Amino acid sequence: MSHAYERVVRPLLFAFDPETAHELAITTLRAASHVDLALRLLKTFRPAEKPRSLFGVSFPSPIGLAAGFDKNGVALPAWAALGFGFVEIGTVTAQPQPGNTKPRIFRLPGQSTLINSLGFNNDGADAVVRRLQRLRARGKWPAVPVGINIGKSRATPVEEAAQDYLDCFRKLHPFADYIALNISSPNTPGLRSLQDRQLLESLLHELQRRNSQPRKPLLIKIAPDLSAAQLDQIIAACEQNGVAGIIATNTTTDHSGIPAAHDREGGVSGAALRAKATEIVRAIAAKTSIPVIACGGIVDAASAREKLDAGAQLLQVYTGYVYRGPALLRDIATQL
Repeated sequence: MSHAYERVVRPLLFAFDPETAHELAITTLRAASHVDLALRLLKTFRPAEKPRSLFGVSFPSPIGLAAGFDKNGVALPAWAALGFGFVEIGTVTAQPQPGNTKPRIFRLPGQSTLINSLGFNNDGADAVVRRLQRLRARGKWPAVPVGINIGKSRATPVEEAAQDYLDCFRKLHPFADYIALNISSPNTPGLRSLQDRQLLESLLHELQRRNSQPRKPLLIKIAPDLSAAQLDQIIAACEQNGVAGIIATNTTTDHSGIPAAHDREGGVSGAALRAKATEIVRAIAAKTSIPVIACGGIVDAASAREKLDAGAQLLQVYTGYVYRGPALLRDIATQL
Protein backbone atom coordinates (compact mmCIF):
# COMPACT_ATOMS: atom_id res chain seq x y z
CA MET A 1 0.00 0.00 0.00
CA SER A 2 2.87 2.39 0.76
CA HIS A 3 3.93 2.29 -2.91
CA ALA A 4 0.58 3.81 -3.90
CA TYR A 5 2.17 7.17 -3.17
CA GLU A 6 4.70 6.79 -5.98
CA ARG A 7 2.13 5.40 -8.42
CA VAL A 8 -0.82 7.69 -7.69
CA VAL A 9 -0.22 10.51 -5.21
CA ARG A 10 3.15 11.77 -6.44
CA PRO A 11 2.04 12.18 -10.07
CA LEU A 12 -0.92 14.23 -8.86
CA LEU A 13 1.25 16.43 -6.64
CA PHE A 14 3.93 16.82 -9.30
CA ALA A 15 1.29 18.19 -11.68
CA PHE A 16 1.49 21.36 -9.57
CA ASP A 17 4.47 23.64 -9.08
CA PRO A 18 6.58 22.47 -6.11
CA GLU A 19 5.45 25.02 -3.55
CA THR A 20 1.76 24.60 -4.39
CA ALA A 21 2.18 20.84 -4.13
CA HIS A 22 3.87 21.23 -0.76
CA GLU A 23 1.10 23.49 0.54
CA LEU A 24 -1.52 21.01 -0.69
CA ALA A 25 0.23 18.13 1.10
CA ILE A 26 0.56 20.12 4.34
CA THR A 27 -3.07 21.26 4.18
CA THR A 28 -4.23 17.66 3.72
CA LEU A 29 -2.11 16.38 6.60
CA ARG A 30 -3.21 19.28 8.78
CA ALA A 31 -6.84 18.34 8.21
CA ALA A 32 -6.09 14.65 8.82
CA SER A 33 -4.49 15.56 12.16
CA HIS A 34 -7.93 16.48 13.53
CA VAL A 35 -9.84 13.41 12.30
CA ASP A 36 -9.39 10.14 14.18
CA LEU A 37 -10.49 8.01 11.21
CA ALA A 38 -7.94 9.73 8.96
CA LEU A 39 -5.18 9.14 11.52
CA ARG A 40 -6.07 5.44 11.71
CA LEU A 41 -5.84 5.26 7.92
CA LEU A 42 -2.40 6.91 7.95
CA LYS A 43 -1.23 4.37 10.52
CA THR A 44 -1.58 1.62 7.91
CA PHE A 45 1.57 3.06 6.29
CA ARG A 46 3.58 2.90 9.53
CA PRO A 47 6.68 0.67 9.58
CA ALA A 48 7.67 -1.43 12.58
CA GLU A 49 9.12 0.50 15.51
CA LYS A 50 12.88 0.40 16.15
CA PRO A 51 13.30 2.17 19.52
CA ARG A 52 16.42 4.15 20.35
CA SER A 53 17.40 6.52 23.14
CA LEU A 54 19.64 9.53 22.68
CA PHE A 55 20.51 12.54 24.88
CA GLY A 56 17.83 11.45 27.36
CA VAL A 57 15.03 11.27 24.78
CA SER A 58 13.31 8.00 23.74
CA PHE A 59 12.65 7.66 20.01
CA PRO A 60 10.26 4.90 18.82
CA SER A 61 12.18 4.94 15.53
CA PRO A 62 15.47 6.56 14.49
CA ILE A 63 13.85 7.99 11.33
CA GLY A 64 12.59 11.53 11.78
CA LEU A 65 11.09 14.29 9.68
CA ALA A 66 13.61 17.06 9.02
CA ALA A 67 12.90 20.71 9.68
CA GLY A 68 11.46 22.62 6.76
CA PHE A 69 8.64 20.28 5.82
CA ASP A 70 6.25 21.35 8.56
CA LYS A 71 7.65 24.76 9.38
CA ASN A 72 4.71 25.87 11.50
CA GLY A 73 3.90 22.63 13.34
CA VAL A 74 0.44 22.21 11.82
CA ALA A 75 0.38 18.43 11.25
CA LEU A 76 2.16 16.77 14.17
CA PRO A 77 -0.42 14.00 14.78
CA ALA A 78 -0.34 13.04 11.09
CA TRP A 79 3.46 12.72 10.99
CA ALA A 80 3.40 10.50 14.08
CA ALA A 81 0.64 8.38 12.54
CA LEU A 82 2.71 7.90 9.37
CA GLY A 83 5.46 6.33 11.46
CA PHE A 84 8.07 9.03 11.94
CA GLY A 85 10.05 8.39 15.11
CA PHE A 86 10.35 12.12 15.75
CA VAL A 87 9.33 15.35 14.07
CA GLU A 88 11.35 18.55 13.86
CA ILE A 89 9.24 21.62 13.10
CA GLY A 90 10.54 24.99 11.95
CA THR A 91 12.67 26.82 11.17
CA VAL A 92 10.75 29.24 13.44
CA THR A 93 11.91 32.85 13.74
CA ALA A 94 11.11 35.44 16.41
CA GLN A 95 8.84 37.38 14.06
CA PRO A 96 6.66 36.10 11.20
CA GLN A 97 8.23 36.53 7.77
CA PRO A 98 7.21 35.67 4.21
CA GLY A 99 10.56 34.35 3.03
CA ASN A 100 12.18 35.02 -0.31
CA THR A 101 10.55 35.80 -3.63
CA LYS A 102 8.67 33.02 -5.45
CA PRO A 103 9.30 30.73 -7.29
CA ARG A 104 11.70 29.33 -4.72
CA ILE A 105 11.46 25.53 -4.90
CA PHE A 106 12.60 23.58 -7.96
CA ARG A 107 12.47 19.86 -8.66
CA LEU A 108 15.05 17.73 -10.45
CA PRO A 109 13.06 14.48 -10.59
CA GLY A 110 15.67 12.53 -12.55
CA GLN A 111 18.12 13.15 -9.70
CA SER A 112 15.71 12.90 -6.72
CA THR A 113 16.91 16.41 -5.86
CA LEU A 114 15.39 19.74 -4.87
CA ILE A 115 16.74 23.29 -4.93
CA ASN A 116 15.13 25.78 -2.55
CA SER A 117 15.61 29.42 -1.63
CA LEU A 118 12.70 29.66 0.80
CA GLY A 119 14.34 31.87 3.43
CA PHE A 120 12.65 30.83 6.68
CA ASN A 121 9.07 31.62 5.67
CA ASN A 122 7.03 30.93 8.83
CA ASP A 123 4.27 32.23 11.09
CA GLY A 124 6.64 33.43 13.82
CA ALA A 125 7.22 32.13 17.34
CA ASP A 126 4.08 33.56 18.95
CA ALA A 127 1.74 31.98 16.40
CA VAL A 128 3.51 28.62 16.64
CA VAL A 129 3.28 28.72 20.45
CA ARG A 130 -0.47 29.33 20.30
CA ARG A 131 -0.90 26.44 17.88
CA LEU A 132 1.11 24.05 20.05
CA GLN A 133 -0.81 25.16 23.14
CA ARG A 134 -4.11 24.32 21.43
CA LEU A 135 -2.82 20.96 20.28
CA ARG A 136 -1.76 20.02 23.79
CA ALA A 137 -4.99 21.31 25.34
CA ARG A 138 -7.05 19.16 22.95
CA GLY A 139 -5.14 16.03 23.89
CA LYS A 140 -3.77 15.63 20.37
CA TRP A 141 -0.07 15.91 21.21
CA PRO A 142 1.88 13.21 19.31
CA ALA A 143 3.42 10.23 21.12
CA VAL A 144 6.80 10.89 19.47
CA PRO A 145 9.49 13.46 20.34
CA VAL A 146 9.04 16.92 18.89
CA GLY A 147 12.13 18.95 18.05
CA ILE A 148 11.84 22.66 17.37
CA ASN A 149 14.27 24.28 14.96
CA ILE A 150 14.84 28.02 15.48
CA GLY A 151 16.67 30.61 13.41
CA LYS A 152 17.54 34.25 12.90
CA SER A 153 15.03 36.61 11.30
CA ARG A 154 16.20 38.00 7.97
CA ALA A 155 15.94 41.60 9.21
CA THR A 156 18.04 40.97 12.33
CA PRO A 157 21.74 41.84 11.98
CA VAL A 158 24.10 38.95 12.71
CA GLU A 159 25.60 40.82 15.67
CA GLU A 160 22.09 40.89 17.24
CA ALA A 161 21.20 37.29 16.33
CA ALA A 162 21.50 35.97 19.89
CA GLN A 163 18.45 37.96 20.99
CA ASP A 164 16.38 36.44 18.16
CA TYR A 165 17.39 32.92 19.17
CA LEU A 166 16.82 33.68 22.86
CA ASP A 167 13.33 35.01 22.14
CA CYS A 168 12.37 31.87 20.21
CA PHE A 169 14.08 29.61 22.74
CA ARG A 170 12.22 31.12 25.71
CA LYS A 171 8.81 30.88 24.06
CA LEU A 172 9.14 27.44 22.49
CA HIS A 173 11.14 25.72 25.24
CA PRO A 174 8.06 24.26 27.03
CA PHE A 175 6.95 22.38 23.92
CA ALA A 176 10.24 20.94 22.70
CA ASP A 177 11.84 17.59 23.44
CA TYR A 178 14.94 19.18 21.94
CA ILE A 179 15.76 22.52 20.34
CA ALA A 180 17.90 22.80 17.22
CA LEU A 181 19.70 25.97 16.19
CA ASN A 182 19.69 26.55 12.44
CA ILE A 183 22.94 28.40 11.82
CA SER A 184 23.52 27.03 8.34
CA SER A 185 20.73 27.80 5.88
CA PRO A 186 22.23 29.38 2.75
CA ASN A 187 19.04 31.37 2.12
CA THR A 188 19.31 33.93 4.94
CA PRO A 189 22.15 36.42 4.34
CA GLY A 190 24.93 36.21 6.92
CA LEU A 191 23.44 33.27 8.80
CA ARG A 192 26.32 30.89 8.12
CA SER A 193 28.75 33.30 9.79
CA LEU A 194 27.23 32.06 13.07
CA GLN A 195 29.24 28.89 12.50
CA ASP A 196 32.42 30.88 13.23
CA ARG A 197 33.71 29.74 16.60
CA GLN A 198 33.56 33.05 18.46
CA LEU A 199 30.00 33.85 17.39
CA LEU A 200 28.88 30.27 17.93
CA GLU A 201 30.35 30.04 21.42
CA SER A 202 28.70 33.29 22.40
CA LEU A 203 25.33 32.11 21.10
CA LEU A 204 25.57 28.70 22.75
CA HIS A 205 26.69 30.19 26.05
CA GLU A 206 23.73 32.56 26.18
CA LEU A 207 21.20 29.85 25.34
CA GLN A 208 22.60 27.29 27.76
CA ARG A 209 22.55 29.94 30.48
CA ARG A 210 18.76 30.19 30.00
CA ASN A 211 18.26 26.45 29.46
CA SER A 212 16.59 25.27 32.64
CA GLN A 213 13.36 24.12 34.28
CA PRO A 214 13.75 21.59 32.73
CA ARG A 215 16.97 21.60 30.74
CA LYS A 216 16.34 20.63 27.10
CA PRO A 217 18.88 19.04 24.73
CA LEU A 218 20.37 21.78 22.54
CA LEU A 219 21.45 20.78 19.02
CA ILE A 220 22.95 22.67 16.12
CA LYS A 221 22.39 22.16 12.40
CA ILE A 222 25.50 22.74 10.31
CA ALA A 223 26.33 23.24 6.64
CA PRO A 224 27.89 20.58 4.42
CA ASP A 225 30.19 23.18 2.88
CA LEU A 226 32.73 23.35 5.71
CA SER A 227 36.48 22.90 5.63
CA ALA A 228 38.12 20.48 8.06
CA ALA A 229 39.43 23.42 10.09
CA GLN A 230 35.97 25.00 10.30
CA LEU A 231 34.44 21.72 11.40
CA ASP A 232 37.08 21.33 14.11
CA GLN A 233 36.21 24.77 15.47
CA ILE A 234 32.49 24.01 15.50
CA ILE A 235 33.05 20.72 17.32
CA ALA A 236 35.25 22.46 19.90
CA ALA A 237 32.55 25.08 20.53
CA CYS A 238 29.92 22.35 20.89
CA GLU A 239 32.01 20.32 23.33
CA GLN A 240 32.77 23.40 25.41
CA ASN A 241 29.10 24.39 25.65
CA GLY A 242 27.37 21.08 26.23
CA VAL A 243 25.70 20.66 22.85
CA ALA A 244 23.68 17.43 22.85
CA GLY A 245 23.83 16.67 19.13
CA ILE A 246 24.89 17.88 15.70
CA ILE A 247 22.52 17.68 12.73
CA ALA A 248 24.56 17.08 9.60
CA THR A 249 23.65 18.65 7.30
CA ASN A 250 21.68 21.53 5.87
CA THR A 251 21.42 22.08 2.11
CA THR A 252 24.55 22.73 0.06
CA THR A 253 25.62 25.71 -2.01
CA ASP A 254 27.65 23.36 -4.20
CA HIS A 255 25.79 23.12 -7.52
CA SER A 256 28.52 21.22 -9.37
CA GLY A 257 26.28 18.17 -9.74
CA ILE A 258 23.35 20.15 -11.15
CA PRO A 259 22.99 20.32 -14.96
CA ALA A 260 23.32 23.93 -16.11
CA ALA A 261 19.94 23.84 -17.83
CA HIS A 262 18.21 23.04 -14.52
CA ASP A 263 20.29 25.11 -12.12
CA ARG A 264 18.57 27.66 -9.90
CA GLU A 265 19.60 29.81 -6.96
CA GLY A 266 19.29 28.14 -3.57
CA GLY A 267 20.36 25.23 -1.42
CA VAL A 268 20.55 21.76 -2.94
CA SER A 269 19.04 18.76 -1.13
CA GLY A 270 18.31 15.14 -1.95
CA ALA A 271 20.48 12.67 -3.84
CA ALA A 272 22.86 15.38 -5.08
CA LEU A 273 23.78 16.08 -1.44
CA ARG A 274 24.30 12.46 -0.42
CA ALA A 275 28.08 12.10 -0.65
CA LYS A 276 28.91 15.51 0.82
CA ALA A 277 26.59 15.00 3.80
CA THR A 278 27.99 11.53 4.46
CA GLU A 279 31.53 12.93 4.50
CA ILE A 280 30.56 15.44 7.19
CA VAL A 281 28.80 12.78 9.27
CA ARG A 282 31.88 10.55 9.11
CA ALA A 283 34.21 13.41 9.99
CA ILE A 284 32.17 14.43 13.04
CA ALA A 285 31.88 10.85 14.31
CA ALA A 286 35.65 10.44 14.02
CA LYS A 287 36.37 13.59 16.02
CA THR A 288 33.86 13.65 18.87
CA SER A 289 31.44 11.60 20.95
CA ILE A 290 28.67 14.15 20.38
CA PRO A 291 25.80 12.26 18.68
CA VAL A 292 25.22 12.93 14.98
CA ILE A 293 21.79 13.16 13.38
CA ALA A 294 22.21 12.58 9.64
CA CYS A 295 20.18 14.74 7.29
CA GLY A 296 20.89 15.09 3.59
CA GLY A 297 20.71 12.71 0.67
CA ILE A 298 18.72 9.99 2.41
CA VAL A 299 16.55 8.85 -0.48
CA ASP A 300 16.51 5.06 -0.07
CA ALA A 301 17.58 2.25 2.26
CA ALA A 302 21.15 2.21 0.91
CA SER A 303 21.74 5.91 1.56
CA ALA A 304 20.25 5.53 5.05
CA ARG A 305 22.55 2.60 5.82
CA GLU A 306 25.48 4.65 4.50
CA LYS A 307 24.76 7.38 7.05
CA LEU A 308 24.48 4.89 9.91
CA ASP A 309 27.70 3.20 8.88
CA ALA A 310 29.38 6.62 8.84
CA GLY A 311 28.46 7.10 12.50
CA ALA A 312 24.97 8.66 12.57
CA GLN A 313 22.69 7.64 15.41
CA LEU A 314 19.47 9.14 14.07
CA LEU A 315 18.25 9.98 10.57
CA GLN A 316 16.11 12.78 9.17
CA VAL A 317 14.40 12.82 5.78
CA TYR A 318 12.78 15.52 3.68
CA THR A 319 13.54 15.47 -0.04
CA GLY A 320 13.59 11.67 -0.11
CA TYR A 321 10.07 11.71 1.36
CA VAL A 322 8.90 14.11 -1.33
CA TYR A 323 9.97 11.58 -3.97
CA ARG A 324 9.25 8.29 -2.19
CA GLY A 325 6.54 8.99 0.38
CA PRO A 326 5.71 6.36 3.05
CA ALA A 327 7.62 3.65 1.14
CA LEU A 328 10.85 5.38 2.13
CA LEU A 329 10.26 4.86 5.86
CA ARG A 330 9.33 1.22 5.35
CA ASP A 331 12.36 0.53 3.15
CA ILE A 332 14.74 2.14 5.63
CA ALA A 333 13.16 0.37 8.60
CA THR A 334 13.77 -3.03 7.02
CA GLN A 335 17.51 -2.22 6.93
CA LEU A 336 17.83 -1.21 10.58
